[in-house]
Amino acid sequence: MLSVKNVTLAYGKRVLFDEVNINFTKGNCYGVIGANGAGKSTFLKILSGEIEPNKGSVEFGKGERLSFLKQNHFEFDDFTVLNTVLMGHKLMMEVMQKKDAIYADPNATEEDYIRAGELEAEFGEMGGYTAESDAATLLGSLGVKEEFHQSLMKDIPGNMKVRVLLAQALFGNPDILLLDEPTNGLDIETIGWLENFLADYENIVLVVSHDRHFLDAVCTHVADVDRQKIKVFTGNYTFWYESSQLMARQISDKNKKIEEKRQALLDFIARFSANASKSRQATARKKALEKLTIEEIEPSNRKYPGIIFQPLREVGNQILNLENLSKSVDGRTLFSKATFSVNKGDKIAFLSKDPLAVTNFFEIINDNTKADEGKFEWGTTITKAYLPLENSEFFTEGLSLMEWLRQFVPSHVTDADEPFLRGFLGKMLFSGDDIAKKTNVLSGGEKVRCMISRMMLQNPNLIVLDQPTNHLDLESIQSFNEGCQTFPGIVLLTSHDHTFIQTVANRIIELTPKGIIDRLMTFDEYMEDKRVITLREEMYQ
Repeated sequence: MLSVKNVTLAYGKRVLFDEVNINFTKGNCYGVIGANGAGKSTFLKILSGEIEPNKGSVEFGKGERLSFLKQNHFEFDDFTVLNTVLMGHKLMMEVMQKKDAIYADPNATEEDYIRAGELEAEFGEMGGYTAESDAATLLGSLGVKEEFHQSLMKDIPGNMKVRVLLAQALFGNPDILLLDEPTNGLDIETIGWLENFLADYENIVLVVSHDRHFLDAVCTHVADVDRQKIKVFTGNYTFWYESSQLMARQISDKNKKIEEKRQALLDFIARFSANASKSRQATARKKALEKLTIEEIEPSNRKYPGIIFQPLREVGNQILNLENLSKSVDGRTLFSKATFSVNKGDKIAFLSKDPLAVTNFFEIINDNTKADEGKFEWGTTITKAYLPLENSEFFTEGLSLMEWLRQFVPSHVTDADEPFLRGFLGKMLFSGDDIAKKTNVLSGGEKVRCMISRMMLQNPNLIVLDQPTNHLDLESIQSFNEGCQTFPGIVLLTSHDHTFIQTVANRIIELTPKGIIDRLMTFDEYMEDKRVITLREEMYQ
């Protein structure tokens, strides 16, 4: 068990945690959620011992081992990839070094050799004799090829360092595993492997992530960081979100009888319990849900932005046509021979194994860069709004939020007075004195929320979204997701958020160096289609 007792942490007048008391138990995976700045990552650092609280303590069993995913990508630069993973089990490495030092000592005594024998036994019990092969297997599962295992960390690509440090955290079956944004920099296949690994993990896991599909796949509980406290709820993220929303509606509905409300909640719990997937972790979740009482469900205190795109006109029959569009960068082909038409009702997710491909594609169709070959043509009825991957060029001047948004008022709006603009900013949770805030001091998440306000202001009938969930908290991601689902226009998007793509897209187009793969199906169907899997392998060879 991992126990948090009376933990309090404040920086000056800002109190992050006030008298937090929680027990985390073996066999459970806890998704730590909360608004940006609430203290999720800080809480994991308190648990790991990196940050000392002002008051209180963190305790776990004697002899138990805690592992924390490192965020410093340069800490192990002078070590090989394989040794970096082995260093995740500090005690095992210490035992190995002690016994090796005895064997290397020409003046070692008989007593020393007896001690070395004891250390050999300890080393074996810790899995020391299979450690290197175990570490190599783990690296391979995370997509780090054997050719890199003896390379120094400083000599491998940055995106591979993320995988090595994740392998280090997972290595040796730690009793307590702390993961802060473990899916960052991972591709879909590797995230799937990690989901399965954690779903079958039998010890304590705490994970901070903005990936809702990942949280749903691995978590038995949600630890909600809110208002200086942390409350633990049974179920994964979707269960927590939907149950809290349902409870809020039940409380506000004064016309329903208490018994009707109670039965609706019981039916909701039963439905989620029955829909638990087949993994071991999901089975634990199912059992926990079956024991759940209605009293444990609470309405959320969170505020969710209102992301609603309202087109002024419907799209016509001609939307977007492309013919043989191709693009290369520094001699590397990002995509080629992209030929397709966008049709009414399309919500298209664009994929590529090359992260530059879709961004360059979106920049081309938004006239921000040129294709090497081919052409594209927009229909005359299209009013588009674009959320680019990089938004720094929009925030070079220190304007107030009100001044900033005013410069993007479209020509069809005749009375963009302060209350009108306040309405768009208010939907994105900028209220009161926030509108006087200068854009050059905004956080990454605040800038994205400004960009979404700008998009809503355009009244588009087509939206282009390049990694729309970047920098956003779970509340904003949830609202953005739902806004795209209900949007009556066309959506062109790319995202690392599995749930976002699965719930919004009805068509998948993958851009590859040898052409495109175009399928009218959901994301999950696309990733599981055997013909698509074979075709993808051919297109990237």
